[in-house]
Amino acid sequence: MTASIIDGKAFAAGLRDTVAGHVAALAADHGLVPGLAVVLVGEDPASQVYVRSKGKMTVEVGMRSFEHRLAADTDEATLLKVIHDLNNDPEVHGILVQLPLPDHLDSDLVINAIDPAKDVDGFHISNVGLLATGQKAMVPCTPLGCLLMLRAHHGNLSGMEAVVIGRSNIVGKPMAQLLLGESCTVTIAHSRTRDLPGVVRRADIVVAAVGRAQMVPGDWIKPGATVIDVGINRIDAGEGKTRLVGDVDFDSAAAVAGAITPVPGGVGPMTIACLLANTVTACCRANGLPEPEGLTV
Repeated sequence: MTASIIDGKAFAAGLRDTVAGHVAALAADHGLVPGLAVVLVGEDPASQVYVRSKGKMTVEVGMRSFEHRLAADTDEATLLKVIHDLNNDPEVHGILVQLPLPDHLDSDLVINAIDPAKDVDGFHISNVGLLATGQKAMVPCTPLGCLLMLRAHHGNLSGMEAVVIGRSNIVGKPMAQLLLGESCTVTIAHSRTRDLPGVVRRADIVVAAVGRAQMVPGDWIKPGATVIDVGINRIDAGEGKTRLVGDVDFDSAAAVAGAITPVPGGVGPMTIACLLANTVTACCRANGLPEPEGLTV
């Protein structure tokens, strides 16, 4: 048995096309152009690449891109003033503060200063609470991407047993809430779970989000299960080179799973696509318009 590959790159391209269609319709029918503002503090190289990529894709789908780059030694008051101004800018529908922030800044304080309706990362405490209670929220991009791929692959997820490995606020916990919302039976497992292999073997759906390279081997996977690998880990490939791998040992898992996401090219491309989708959703909500189909939960 060889698993079918869930191609996140192709899925994300399709989602961006859908977003572009909604953006064009908003402009034609309502004279609205969704706007996404990204705030970057400091010179972190990975963050800079990510912000550039976000800006490029935002423009490609027809939306406005606003970038605010601040020095690494920017104080909290200055950063909070930028966020305050973006909260009050009607052309900005989504605000994202690129993490991690420099150590002298309080990430929780900064994230919770964003207007929850413009919090397209879904990290504001209000959105966390809304998601947990099954209400309309801005949903974190990576879990949203995972859910959209699972829905596309399975259709109805109701009654399936899902195990989420990892309990982070960014992926693990919101992923579990989304799966509960789909009427799955959900277990959140982690490094201290007793008999972790046994827990994972029960699952029809495994979402691995622990940040440990190739931690989940194929013999933990129930035959025919769907494996969503959120991990992105760089490991030594010999001769001074490195390569990217997930939290799942791809080769052994693909031999038993029914479907699996690769790393790279699986969940990763979905994150920015869902960020764009969230910005369109935020624009529609802000203007009292119906939410766009295919972009939300």
